[in-house]
Amino acid sequence: MTTDVPGPKLSRREFNKTMVVGAAASAGSSWMAFAETSPADAQATSVNAMDVVFNVNGQTRRLLVDPRTTLLDALREHLGLTGTKKGCDHGQCGACTAIVDGKRINTCLSLAVMHEGSEVTTIEGLGSVDDLHPMQAAFIAHDGYQCGYCTPGQILSAVATLQEIGAGIPSAATVDVAQPPAATAEEIRERMSGNLCRCAAYPNIIAAITHVQKGRG
Repeated sequence: MTTDVPGPKLSRREFNKTMVVGAAASAGSSWMAFAETSPADAQATSVNAMDVVFNVNGQTRRLLVDPRTTLLDALREHLGLTGTKKGCDHGQCGACTAIVDGKRINTCLSLAVMHEGSEVTTIEGLGSVDDLHPMQAAFIAHDGYQCGYCTPGQILSAVATLQEIGAGIPSAATVDVAQPPAATAEEIRERMSGNLCRCAAYPNIIAAITHVQKGRG
């Protein structure tokens, strides 16, 4: 026995259309609610939020962050320093490279709270449009970039590479602990191997670093 239900009759097509529109409206409202709270705000209001104070590009910065916040997310989401790029987020591409206490690190693998009192340099603090760092100028002169996504990490890693060479810090390709006055292209390539370029601008990157190295001699 069947019982007719009062109300408008819907075809299968009309029913599916109604369901899709309803689902989209629900998803839209959920997205708007999510978007109203930024990742930085969500982390800052965590019950376990911690204070961290460090020097970033010459300025003392104090943040309230979730202890799980990476240095990369602290720089990008809390301080708005988006020149530090999030690539693989697994420490494999080098796009997030920054110089911390004189050494280059993958900021995606390091927690912000680990760097209390540290000196952090990002691409924003290396030079400006009116006063380029020599390495920035060399990358431009030698076309050491294409899409540009990896360029900030490449430049910071390149600066740290020359600092390491000047300090006589050996790399995996170095035979002797004592570093020669200038590194070969092969040595520079080895030192820069942690920074990947999906556009394969490697020859130009090496040329830019070699140019700056010669200028220091």
